[in-house]
Amino acid sequence: MDSLDTIDLELLRILQKDSKLTVKKIAEMVNLSPSPVFERIKRLEQQGYIKNYRAVLDAEKLNKGFMVFCSIKLKQHDRVIGNKLVEDILLIDEVVECYNISGEYDFILKVQVLDMKHYQDFVFNKLGGLESIGSTHSSFVMAEIKNTYGINF
Repeated sequence: MDSLDTIDLELLRILQKDSKLTVKKIAEMVNLSPSPVFERIKRLEQQGYIKNYRAVLDAEKLNKGFMVFCSIKLKQHDRVIGNKLVEDILLIDEVVECYNISGEYDFILKVQVLDMKHYQDFVFNKLGGLESIGSTHSSFVMAEIKNTYGINF
């Protein structure tokens, strides 16, 4: 981050809030002409500060509004077992996020499905088939209070 100046940081803030803005509009916001803003954005992309551009979808409208955080303990702490779980999780569509964590559990999954019945099916038929899992704990989301979809810096 040492190589970023205040304009680069402002460009990142602007794009993080709305990546659909035109280069012309962004240039107005940072008091530069479009050409250097375009070049700066391309550099930020090439250097990996901007990983991707995405649309934020409405899970409820897409019948995936039932959100669960599922904590997982491995059957055994072993590199092969841990790697196998990661391989398996990457193939499960209902898992939208997965983190390797410290503490009582080894992984936490963010799962999005239609409803409790579909979550039960997910637990029995998808997670239940993974041999690397020792135990699970589910926490059901009652309401999303804050999700900025971004990084504050």
